[in-house]
Amino acid sequence: MQTQTAPLPAASQAPARPAADPREVVIDIAGVNKFYGAFHVLHDIDLKVRQGERIVLCGPSGSGKSTLIRCINRLEIAEKGQILVDRTDLSQNTREAAQVRSQVGMVFQHFNLFPHMSVLDNCTLAPMTVRGLSRKKAEELARGFLAKVGIENQADKYPSQLSGGQQQRVAIARALCMEPKIMLFDEPTSALDPEMVSEVLDVMVKLAGSGMTMLCVTHEMGFARQVAERVLFLDGGRIVEDAPPEEFFGAPKSPRAKAFLAQIVH
Repeated sequence: MQTQTAPLPAASQAPARPAADPREVVIDIAGVNKFYGAFHVLHDIDLKVRQGERIVLCGPSGSGKSTLIRCINRLEIAEKGQILVDRTDLSQNTREAAQVRSQVGMVFQHFNLFPHMSVLDNCTLAPMTVRGLSRKKAEELARGFLAKVGIENQADKYPSQLSGGQQQRVAIARALCMEPKIMLFDEPTSALDPEMVSEVLDVMVKLAGSGMTMLCVTHEMGFARQVAERVLFLDGGRIVEDAPPEEFFGAPKSPRAKAFLAQIVH
């Protein structure tokens, strides 16, 4: 006759920990400091960005937001610290670093289009000269991205014939023609008339939905709420807050962030 074993008491359950993000780190910033003469612009910046993350950087003017993303693409050189992009140290001016930089697209506040070149030629120049694509392949690529940003019918026009919003969409298409892994945006709507802002933000929302890794400096808080996975608030060259948008907008921790949001969110 078999005896039945009494069931063991259930083990007490430890509180569930949030799962670690499995996505690969594509930008790894450690201990970065940047100076303009005696002015200390960035103080000991540490930041990891994972593949496909969408991060918005906000904060008052002069807080170091634009300088930080310009350091990521080596448009500014940090005096201290390390910036790894795709595991490559961009503080070193090597061929490998140059190749990685070509995979980081950037869109600026001002469009920086070549005024003497058509929209199509603006978009095909870098793929042909940097990536070595044939004109036919570069034009196919450019027309595809111009269609994606909704201005394929403007390909033969010159920048002066376009509105500000259209020029900024060309700038986005031009950056995408390099088929970057990462896109950096430095206040892409701040130079636009108010009625043109939404057309550029719509393009950026679609781009975010495609899975592109994005870092965007902006004061468009509606965009941040809609698109960002993380909001970084910078002040005085330091990252003061790094939080999901619902936490940052709903319950900011620092008095400085609270004061900033009180002024900018209506």
